[in-house]
Amino acid sequence: MWRPRPANPSPPRGQPTADQPVLLHSITLNTSPASHLLLGSSPVHQLGFRSSVMGFTWHFCAVVLALALVALVNGEDPYRFFEWNVTYGDIYPLGIKQRGILINGQFPGPEIYSVTNDNLIINVHNSLPEPFLITWNGVQQRRNSYQDGVYGTTCPIPPGKNFTYTLQVKDQIGSFYYFPSLAFHKAAGGFGAIKILSRPRIPVPFPEPAADYSLLIGDWYNLDHKRLQAILDNGHRLPNPQGLLINGRGGNDTWFTVEQGKTYRLRISNVGMQNTLNFRIQGHQMKLVEVEGTHTVQTTYDSLDVHVGQSYSVLITADQAPQDYYIVTSTRFTSKVLTSTAVLHYSNSRRQVSGPIPGGPTIQTGWSLSQARTIRTNLTASGPRPNPQGSYHYGLVNVSRTIRLSSSAAQVNGKQRYGVNGVSFIPADTPLKLADYFKIDGVFKVGSIQDNPTGQKSLYLDTAVMGADFRAFVEIVFENPENIVQSWHLDGYYFWVVGMDGGKWTPDSRKEYNLVDAVSRHTTQVYPKSWTAVYVALDNVGMWNVRSQFWTRQYLGQQFYLRVYSPVGSVRDEYPIPKNALLCGRAAGRTRR
Repeated sequence: MWRPRPANPSPPRGQPTADQPVLLHSITLNTSPASHLLLGSSPVHQLGFRSSVMGFTWHFCAVVLALALVALVNGEDPYRFFEWNVTYGDIYPLGIKQRGILINGQFPGPEIYSVTNDNLIINVHNSLPEPFLITWNGVQQRRNSYQDGVYGTTCPIPPGKNFTYTLQVKDQIGSFYYFPSLAFHKAAGGFGAIKILSRPRIPVPFPEPAADYSLLIGDWYNLDHKRLQAILDNGHRLPNPQGLLINGRGGNDTWFTVEQGKTYRLRISNVGMQNTLNFRIQGHQMKLVEVEGTHTVQTTYDSLDVHVGQSYSVLITADQAPQDYYIVTSTRFTSKVLTSTAVLHYSNSRRQVSGPIPGGPTIQTGWSLSQARTIRTNLTASGPRPNPQGSYHYGLVNVSRTIRLSSSAAQVNGKQRYGVNGVSFIPADTPLKLADYFKIDGVFKVGSIQDNPTGQKSLYLDTAVMGADFRAFVEIVFENPENIVQSWHLDGYYFWVVGMDGGKWTPDSRKEYNLVDAVSRHTTQVYPKSWTAVYVALDNVGMWNVRSQFWTRQYLGQQFYLRVYSPVGSVRDEYPIPKNALLCGRAAGRTRR
């Protein structure tokens, strides 16, 4: 009989996992601005990086060994190397055979384990019969939107080809994940966890846990992703998902082993397609410690609402009787409640899971809103740097611009579409960032989406790009006139969630803002017939995707790009285009630099 494979925890801080494709992670390269000019955004590519699907060539290993002597002298930020092969394969997440997207034969994909400021060199081989892209949900890509992995910034990897992403998790800590961003690949898998740990010299506001587990939860269709995409392309809405997964598996198929009396960290990410999920553990309380890179006030919860695209870290203590307990996730705000379970297994367990599955909240919006307001930043804790998180007083900065974004749904040319401020986004024939760099006319127009709702119920199609000034401090109000919970994400940034409430937003709503310890994160929920306001410091030049995390809506137009522009053109503001950048559309054949 097949037995469930227990989940593997992370090792102590600063150590690589045994199954991570990390090669000589202590080797470093010079990462000064001058070195980026010399080596480009992909230093390894410049130094002759070559590889095969099964591993690195002797040529590459020789280069790495030659650089070791330099690394010992420089003492710069470490490089971690990953070799990934993306394929189709058979998966059975809901007990039914499906075609899934695997990375190195795994579903979910390999976990990325890193430490603040690490450089991640991820060589992705596309063995699918169609183009492919991966995006890094929450990784800020400082000064480097070329690596963001969405179609507005990055050309897809052609079938049978590879592309080497060069990411630096600069000044970041926390819990994130990656996923396929092109077509409707997200419904087939290809996602995995990203952990960014603090550097050893930076204090963390809780004792080191006995182990560190990632839990990827999400709703799931038992229909092939190509069929789902065809339904949308034909102008129809999708049915509701058929089930829920925890680390790629359904009911009780995943175990997490704990020892009685010890404390563990669980990193919970909602990687699903549309639904808010409630997370809870039978007989155990959860202490929230981190949200998407921000250490939080350590509040204890019986259950947590995790909206699509969001990530949370909690501590649990194995302080109950030695037996097995249900780990439960269930849908929120749905007429039919879907539920999935995993097992918290005490190493000295004397009894298997039993009894009814613990229930959770279902349609109570007020309960979820009240919980969201309790999630606040720990002002005295250090973040990725030694200075306290509260040392930047966002509430004292003058807002230079207010942007109001209102979602909507409508038929366009007889087909279902979704939009923002009256515009339903359509992709251009060339990634917008490349068109911007090469100054290619006619691909997009800055200002093709307005700062405020149009008041019209109809939508029109356009490649929506909003312009913004580098170092501006802006207020964004997400308005939701619809009857569903929305989830909004901004690539390249964190924002402070200063307020959320029911009804319509007005300037008087600012009187209720939290200007002291609002949580800083990259994805926020907007409740039905409600609004959510955020502050964001636009300190990261680039072309950044603002999107619904409800993936059907994103696919059918509920997104746009924010072009944060600096006229200086300095490498201190933005790195040059990578010398290994793929060029496609009207950028094909052009000279990178």
